Amino acid sequence: MKRLLGVALGILTAIGGFVDIGDLVTNAVVGSRFGLSLVWVVVIGVVGICLFANMSGRVAAVSGRATFEVIRERLGARAGLANLAASFLINLMTVTAEIGGIALSLQLASSVNYLLWIPVAAVAVWLVIWRVRFSIMENVTGLLGLTLVIFTVAVFLLKPDWGSLAGQLAPVVPEQETVWTYSYYAIALFGAAMTPYEVFFFSSGAVEEKWSVKDLAQSRINVLVGFPLGGVLSVSIAVCAAIVLLPAGVSVTSLSQVVLPVAEGAGKVGLALVLVGIVAATFGAALETTLSSGYTLAQFFGWSWGKFRRPAEAARFHLAMIVCLLVGIAVLATGVDPVLVTEYSVVFSAIALPLTYLPILIVANDPEYMHEHVNGRVVNVLGMVFLVIILVASLAAIPLMIVTGAGS
Repeated sequence: MKRLLGVALGILTAIGGFVDIGDLVTNAVVGSRFGLSLVWVVVIGVVGICLFANMSGRVAAVSGRATFEVIRERLGARAGLANLAASFLINLMTVTAEIGGIALSLQLASSVNYLLWIPVAAVAVWLVIWRVRFSIMENVTGLLGLTLVIFTVAVFLLKPDWGSLAGQLAPVVPEQETVWTYSYYAIALFGAAMTPYEVFFFSSGAVEEKWSVKDLAQSRINVLVGFPLGGVLSVSIAVCAAIVLLPAGVSVTSLSQVVLPVAEGAGKVGLALVLVGIVAATFGAALETTLSSGYTLAQFFGWSWGKFRRPAEAARFHLAMIVCLLVGIAVLATGVDPVLVTEYSVVFSAIALPLTYLPILIVANDPEYMHEHVNGRVVNVLGMVFLVIILVASLAAIPLMIVTGAGS
């Protein structure tokens, strides 16, 4: 049982990274517009995040320090500051979107306007961060988020033409789309899978749980179970949209349209389960991104940090998170669309990917920190291949956003 519950960190990180409010909508948009022709991007993203999350978890377990602390010490304050600026601003955008995502999902469940749920959601996130132990937080949120598996169940209940679905897997641009919009959504999906806060949260969570060298196997289990699971859920959302929404010509613009295939395939029970899953996933993502904001600032500036410390012992860490939540509330109070904020943050995260993953690769090969647990040859080759992919995605993100009008 302890081993099974130990996987919860990977589940929480994966669900928070793969299946937050932006990904719920983006995967449904992709399925309704491109069918399954972009599934290959999700597969590449899963492999990439597994590769680098395993590195960051190993760094934390061997050195006893979170990735961002080691990056600043190993590469210096200037490189660390560039990393901090990029990751923190994207994180702040994502915190804002996730608070809005909780509110949108509660509106879907209650019919109460989402703007009224925004302060409730922010306070709830803060209370959990402030009062709930890390292990309980990750177990409850991660396991409740597993109800999103109803998307996978709905794929079978919808009884699709499996041959037709298999034919959509070819990476071909649909006739009604352009190569530019296809490329834009490919980068968006890749950025969503490789979002920087995932590795910062994962490595910081390892420190919170006091991992050591003896926990390296547990770290690999977390990675190899949690992140592929997030990928399966992402693909299932796209498949549901491809089965129901694509033939009907429905273009997804809201969270309510995302759950339509589940309601059609699994009825009221399925709808109830998917609503629980969406609330849990967006709440988990809000916890993850809020904590990541505090982690990155505290680790860069050398503040005391961690849920294992009382708030009075890590006052600046907790104050930073409160400020992030307040900023999120203020932005959402203007009426900006939370889904739109997340979609932009996903694309902008692609720009920051090189600043995040190159330092991790460097640190994971440093014997001063890793001793005999440095990367092997195969891992380094894969790491370099992914750095090339990351660099291409980073350079292409903004031009494609401009050319396509953000995928419209």
